[in-house]
Amino acid sequence: MSTANVIMQLANPAVGYAVARSTVDSGRLDRHPVKRARTTASYLAVAVFGTATDRRRYRQAVNRQHVQVRSTLDSPVSYDAMSVRLQLWVAACLYVGWEDIYQRVHGPLCGEYREEFYRQGMVLGTTLQMPAELWPTDRDAFEVYWQQQVAMIDISDEVRDFLLGIAHFDYAPRLIKKRYGPLKYRRTIGYLPQPFREALGVIWTAEDQDWFDGYVRRLIARERRKPLWLSQLGFRLLLLDTRVRHKLGRPLV
Repeated sequence: MSTANVIMQLANPAVGYAVARSTVDSGRLDRHPVKRARTTASYLAVAVFGTATDRRRYRQAVNRQHVQVRSTLDSPVSYDAMSVRLQLWVAACLYVGWEDIYQRVHGPLCGEYREEFYRQGMVLGTTLQMPAELWPTDRDAFEVYWQQQVAMIDISDEVRDFLLGIAHFDYAPRLIKKRYGPLKYRRTIGYLPQPFREALGVIWTAEDQDWFDGYVRRLIARERRKPLWLSQLGFRLLLLDTRVRHKLGRPLV
């Protein structure tokens, strides 16, 4: 799901070019995949499980990277990684992924619990610079925002090549790409909502959907057998890692 969510975020042209043309080499997924995977997962761990102090520290660390990401005179679109509107879009994509996974495992969100779940999703943006009041007021308002934004997604040839390279595992060592690349690609495209597949220009057949449905059913069956502490363990360890890094004076991102 993580790679599919990256594609969703980068389907916004400003975010797409900001990442594809980023000059912050240490934060590029295509050049430092392990580090980028750790920092992204750590951000989610801090946002969901961390304290206000954890979030403030991580926000400051991310800001030092984001402040360097701005469009130049030759950029096809204008962008600034500190834009709260772009951060809202990224947070919205993360929330949609979060909600999708929850409902696949636990069933539909309904009533007041749906609203409470949605309100908690605000932290995915406020852990950065997004002000709380920018988060749509309720889940229905969010749906209106989401559909409006999805109607405007656009993936250029340059960004498409960048994203397909990630989906195909081009940044992995050759043997790993050969073994796991086809599975990663098929799984990534399977998690994408149809408008994003169309924007990416990929083919998704009924046979692909049948395979993906079976793949997800097996994942869900395993997840439902896990105790809650085990499902959360990876994020808890990442949160601990950020705290240890802070004490040792090591960079968080």
